[in-house]
Amino acid sequence: MTEEKTIAVVGATGAQGGGLVRAILSHKDGQFAVRALTRKVDSEKAKALKAQGSEVVAADLDDVEALKRAFAGAYGAFCVTNFWEHFSPERETAQASNIAKAAKETGLQHVIWSTLEDTRNWVPLSDNRIPTLMGKYKVPHFDGKGEADQAFTDLGVPTTFLLTSFYWDNFISFGMGPKKGPDGKLAITLPMGGKRLPGIAAEDIGKCALEIFKRGSEFIGKRVGISGDQLTGAQMAAAFTRALGQEVRYNEVSPEAYRSFGFPGADDLGNMFQFKRDFNDDFCAIRDPRVARLLNPELQSFEQWLAKNKSRIPIG
Repeated sequence: MTEEKTIAVVGATGAQGGGLVRAILSHKDGQFAVRALTRKVDSEKAKALKAQGSEVVAADLDDVEALKRAFAGAYGAFCVTNFWEHFSPERETAQASNIAKAAKETGLQHVIWSTLEDTRNWVPLSDNRIPTLMGKYKVPHFDGKGEADQAFTDLGVPTTFLLTSFYWDNFISFGMGPKKGPDGKLAITLPMGGKRLPGIAAEDIGKCALEIFKRGSEFIGKRVGISGDQLTGAQMAAAFTRALGQEVRYNEVSPEAYRSFGFPGADDLGNMFQFKRDFNDDFCAIRDPRVARLLNPELQSFEQWLAKNKSRIPIG
């Protein structure tokens, strides 16, 4: 029996990292063991991971030395940053640089960096179709990650660049589920026009990532996009209607209207949806569900995900 290779998982208590931890723990084939990285080893989520069989170690993405200690002896690492914790693309880029340095110095053989497009490659700052935010970004939570890709490349870290999609779990935890309008009717609100929105279950991201680790060198140096379905707002509303047994409409708004909603990050998300709408062919092409299904034969469609999770979705 060969010794298990350890995968260090950044963000192990979050959506993407947590999905990978569960995928590794549920596929006990002797190939991989999991080391969950978290700032709060005494949190309930961290304790639960330990109880399920994960090694749990303390690490802070702002501390490269702590990351080196957490990566030491591991085969690979799954790495993700959380813009919504601090709303700073500069901090995300710095954290990614710390991850890349620690990965290089500890000799990791395979890193999956969960990234997104740098939208300024499509919409330069001089292009006013999408407003510039913070003085130098179009979609800050995309651009910081995309800019950080270079840190892994420059250091020669053996990296797979994983481009994820809209989590359907946002309908549960991010307040994006169906809400009642002035007429009392339920609706989901998106500024996507009639364009498709690639989406995926967070747990399926983890399963795809595990297969990428299993196939190793085949994916090093590659950009891999994943989604479980690519549906228009109207198609998603129809799926909600079938799942919930009551009518759910698609409330199509403009990106300008979405940016004005006033919740933290509304301008960023409004720009994000506009980018996905205006460059829909490019955005969807790299996230072909057939690729994700080859990695994860259990990949869920939106209908399948809704059937499992409809009771968890708050109905406003």
